Amino acid sequence: MRKIISTFALVLATSLLLSSCHTYTVTVGEGSQTGIEYKEKNHYLIEGLAALKVSDPVKMAHGAKDYEVTIKHTFVDGLIHVLTFGVYAPTTTIVRK
Repeated sequence: MRKIISTFALVLATSLLLSSCHTYTVTVGEGSQTGIEYKEKNHYLIEGLAALKVSDPVKMAHGAKDYEVTIKHTFVDGLIHVLTFGVYAPTTTIVRK
């Protein structure tokens, strides 16, 4: 029994340590030209299954033809996700013009 618990604890610790934040980046046109950044939060419920508010990168670019969009879980987003047990799962959208 003790060996089973030790193995389970090892597998659990390994899976937690190997988990990572995901980042998704898209380049539109020639990409970022000025380096100006705009950030907005996206709000999801139930592990991201139900969207409450999702940012619009095109509006965030304010008419620019060349920009870069990054959507990611920041450390704070991940911490909130863990503390709410996945009920609330925020992400951050960053648009660089």
